[in-house]
Amino acid sequence: MFANTPDGKSFTLEIASEGELRPLAAMLATVLERGDVVALSGDLGAGKTTFARTMIRELTANPAQEAPSPTYTFLQTYEAKSFTIVHADLYRLTSPDELTELGFDDLPEGAVLLVEWPERAPRLLPDNYWEVTLAVLPERSDGHRTFSLIGHGAYAGRLERIISTRRFLEENGFGGAQRERMAGDASSRSYERLLFEGKQFILMNSPKRPDGPPVKDGKPYSAIAHLSEDIQPFVAISRTLHDKGFSTPEIYAADLSDGYIVLEDLGNNAVVSGTPPAPVRTCYEAAVHVLIALHKQILPDALPVAPHVAYSLPSYDMDAFLIEAELLPDWYLPFRNAPASDVARGEYVAIWREILAPAVAARETWVLRDFHSPNLLWMPERRGIACMGILDFQDAVIGPAAYDLASLLQDARVDVPEAWEMEMLTSYIRARSIDDPNFDMQQFAALYSTMAAQRATKILGIFARLDRRDGKPQYLRHLPRIWNYVQRALVHPALAPLAEWYKANVPPPPGVEVMFRP
Repeated sequence: MFANTPDGKSFTLEIASEGELRPLAAMLATVLERGDVVALSGDLGAGKTTFARTMIRELTANPAQEAPSPTYTFLQTYEAKSFTIVHADLYRLTSPDELTELGFDDLPEGAVLLVEWPERAPRLLPDNYWEVTLAVLPERSDGHRTFSLIGHGAYAGRLERIISTRRFLEENGFGGAQRERMAGDASSRSYERLLFEGKQFILMNSPKRPDGPPVKDGKPYSAIAHLSEDIQPFVAISRTLHDKGFSTPEIYAADLSDGYIVLEDLGNNAVVSGTPPAPVRTCYEAAVHVLIALHKQILPDALPVAPHVAYSLPSYDMDAFLIEAELLPDWYLPFRNAPASDVARGEYVAIWREILAPAVAARETWVLRDFHSPNLLWMPERRGIACMGILDFQDAVIGPAAYDLASLLQDARVDVPEAWEMEMLTSYIRARSIDDPNFDMQQFAALYSTMAAQRATKILGIFARLDRRDGKPQYLRHLPRIWNYVQRALVHPALAPLAEWYKANVPPPPGVEVMFRP
């Protein structure tokens, strides 16, 4: 049952045994974020520790994780991928004043706190938190109990999403699936792996993108940059590419209004390996051939989504290119304490406007926009172009073929050796020249450098924004690599004015020496 509470929303149901708590704990674990607090209330034996232990195992992705009750130690800590988990049991707390000496004032930044018996220290609970209440039904002797989950404050909206996810799975025949948390990306989307009837599926949870504040001509950034607002583009593009022989995920169920999709699980065989991750040459060469095949296709602009519903890919126009390039003065330069003057910013935009003109004119193909290692999966059991699983293409536009090639060969997440880049770029150009006698090699090389510079410039701004606005500093470790890619691209003579502007106005990332090539 879903209901309103004085300061949030609640979800309550009756369960037959303590064992039925485990899928409910896994359900909550899939949505926990840095800094979340979960208050676990209920009588002795109601199942609080079982619930907490299941969440810890889900969050650490370790089904065998030892998670003893911290009744006598008060605190137990565990490391998940994105945060520390602190499991606290306050049953033996005699006074809230003991919290400081127990270390509660020095919890790791961004830690997720699971606290049993929270009523003994109510000051631990912020305005926004999760409350789980368990109660054994005294009138029943067979282990029945009630489970209540309350989202206090701002968490009420997150609870509504939890319940709508559960409803979508049940309505589409996946209600009995075991759900496993998966690593997300830099967006608001989240993913779960579903284990159901001996098969694996992926649940994409992609709520409709809210409009941000207007940044230019009364429009938000997402509208100017042509970022997808819902899952319709993903559904349309995935089905079209799948029908043409590319390995995009097959779609088994979708809710276009609420933003849910159950997808084919393409596995987890990455195109990088090692620690730190490094590109696997065979995989990158295969990905180049996938792009060659894609760019040979005659692809429609308008795609079917559902009966009487169609989606039209937008063009990668000047406004979209420029608003992305302006992320550098908007976010990266302030991050480096080097804000651009109005005059310098005007020069910057004018330079980009001139060098981007050929890219705007090149309405050649679909630009998937994020064709790089996090969104590619190696599937050698499949032949030809199907050997490469392709993910994350909902922001696709119509534009220059060079963009996705630059996205791959100047991969933002791993170091692609410059020699590899040049060899694979040459391989692509040679193949396109054989297929199309009118293919202009010099024009493509210039477009490639322009797209590489524009994309790297955009990413410098995005990663700085993720740190400053979104509290995600982990992306800053990639800045030196992106800086190096910028230097590679700016060598092209067509970008000489931009190279000069960079030299005069853009400091390198922290820890990187100024490295402008002649």
